Amino acid sequence: MRRTSFARWPCSIARTMDLLGDWWTPLVLREAFYGIRRFDEFQQELGIARNTLSERLRRLVDEGLLEKQQYDSNPVRYDYVLTEKGRDFHGVLAAMSRWGDKWLAGQEGPPVTLHHERCGHDTHAEVVCAVCGEPLTAADTTKRMGPGYPPRLAQRPEVQRRFAR
Repeated sequence: MRRTSFARWPCSIARTMDLLGDWWTPLVLREAFYGIRRFDEFQQELGIARNTLSERLRRLVDEGLLEKQQYDSNPVRYDYVLTEKGRDFHGVLAAMSRWGDKWLAGQEGPPVTLHHERCGHDTHAEVVCAVCGEPLTAADTTKRMGPGYPPRLAQRPEVQRRFAR
């Protein structure tokens, strides 16, 4: 069954979901942040089918979140290392973890905590305004068309209504 591609939608959330594609991809990235680098280690930690893992790793390499670094030549084997683009995904995973800790963790509390090495404290992700530092909430933000919004779509009445709120 073919899935709809969101890669060209005028929405960064849709484009990100197109890249992620499924629930395994963020988990592969999570393991990379835990220091996992080798195919067999990813497979063992996640319990993921080898063909599924191969596909996810290939996609992450093709999209520039991971890079392959050869560590053996007989047979040829690779480490999968986070790139700058991949390391920048940490904030997304931290925000997802924070939401899950708040709404899904239960009475036991968070299964994993983030420890900020610079200040020495356990912490959690917060989404704040990059200008003033105040928290960003749905109630106090609006969405506007950005410079990358396709002009051919911007004139549609339903688009005009969406951004006129």
